[in-house]
Amino acid sequence: MGQFNYDRDDEFDQSDLIDRGPYELDNGAIYKGQWSREGLRYGRGVQMWTDGSKYEGYWRNDMANGRGRLIHADGDVYEGDWYNDKAHGKGTYTHMDGAQYTGDWKEDKQHGQGVETWPDGARYDGQYENGKKHGFGKFNWADGSTYEGHFFDNNIHGKGIYKWSDGRMFNGDWKDNKMDGKGVFTWIDDRKYEGEYKDDKKDGYGVFQWSDGRC
Repeated sequence: MGQFNYDRDDEFDQSDLIDRGPYELDNGAIYKGQWSREGLRYGRGVQMWTDGSKYEGYWRNDMANGRGRLIHADGDVYEGDWYNDKAHGKGTYTHMDGAQYTGDWKEDKQHGQGVETWPDGARYDGQYENGKKHGFGKFNWADGSTYEGHFFDNNIHGKGIYKWSDGRMFNGDWKDNKMDGKGVFTWIDDRKYEGEYKDDKKDGYGVFQWSDGRC
């Protein structure tokens, strides 16, 4: 991992900051960097915790504030904006297994617009709320299947279009990852069903049309 880029020095009045060597805090963590004249961590600084976690970045009022990078003890890394010791603003979280999220954060949770990718090639691009996929988004699976539409509490829920890798497609209502409500299901050979669904199955009124146009 490369060296952290301190690119916001102009936000601090360096004449008011004091550089100090390694200092052990009450919780056993070691801090090395700049301090305010009031004795608060302020400006550039690096902190190491007893579990091996490391934060490198900017501080204000004794908390991580501004841009910084946190390397967790398990190897996961977050780099981006901080507010009062929490990921808040724009940032990227990279897991040890290669999964990654880049986008908006609010109080340590994915919140707003973001892109999440996985080692197998899967990708989600859309909205988040309180750490979960929530709102409008598009999910691409490793097998080529796609879904574009609404999510609720991390589930496919609402209006959306699901396309399977074999050419099948459903355009309609979803509930908790299942077809539920009204929709149109089409096959690659031009068969089509338009009607009602319940719990992923045809249920209620519907019209089935064969490839030759017969209903």
